[in-house]
Amino acid sequence: MATQVIASNGMMTAPRRRVEAMAAERNLSLFAQQQRARRGPTPEVFFVKRFDNSRLVKAADPQRVREMRTFACAMAVLFALVMVYGWQHFSSIEVGYRVESEKQQVIQLEEQNRQLSLTEAQLADPARIDRMARQLGLEAPQPGQVVRPDASLDGNGPVMAKMTPAIPFR
Repeated sequence: MATQVIASNGMMTAPRRRVEAMAAERNLSLFAQQQRARRGPTPEVFFVKRFDNSRLVKAADPQRVREMRTFACAMAVLFALVMVYGWQHFSSIEVGYRVESEKQQVIQLEEQNRQLSLTEAQLADPARIDRMARQLGLEAPQPGQVVRPDASLDGNGPVMAKMTPAIPFR
């Protein structure tokens, strides 16, 4: 059976080769016709030509120079405006972040102030002070034993000593 397949494949390739050879010949003839139609009856000949531009001098064009300077100045002004806009934009973003940070700090400080006020109120409670004084062995003061610095309000109470300014000698 293997010999039959090989033999049949050999028969199929011979006509195929003939068709491929004919197609190749036809393609070559068409290609040659196209080349002749393009360049005419004479073949193309290419010559190497060397150019020496070292002696050429560019002529100055004052109008072109003025145009280029005007263009460069316009571009510089445009670039400066774009940079200023960008700087302002990013500065405003930075300031916004700073404002938010300061707001958070204010909120934190207000909470800390509230906590300290509560702690002060607890520590200044007269009942707590009285209780601690009794634990330390202190007793309530006797009448007349307490001297207040603002005794001017109470005319009958004890008076605190005051120093009078000395009169200078002449």
